[in-house]
Amino acid sequence: MSGLLRTIASRAAPSLRQPTVVQRANLYSGPAKGKVGAAESVIGIGLFALAILGPAGWILAHLEDYKKKE
Repeated sequence: MSGLLRTIASRAAPSLRQPTVVQRANLYSGPAKGKVGAAESVIGIGLFALAILGPAGWILAHLEDYKKKE
């Protein structure tokens, strides 16, 4: 039985010692390639807000329908 445990430990130990995923960040130090306008910013923020708050608003608007037992 100890031979089996040694075999399992010897195979598992290298993977436990070193990280299997190496993360590298892509950093750019230069300025942006193009400027983002005010209209683009408003549209982008509006779409993000709609995507996040839209489903919650739908549920709250139809809360009475969900409470009905049919």
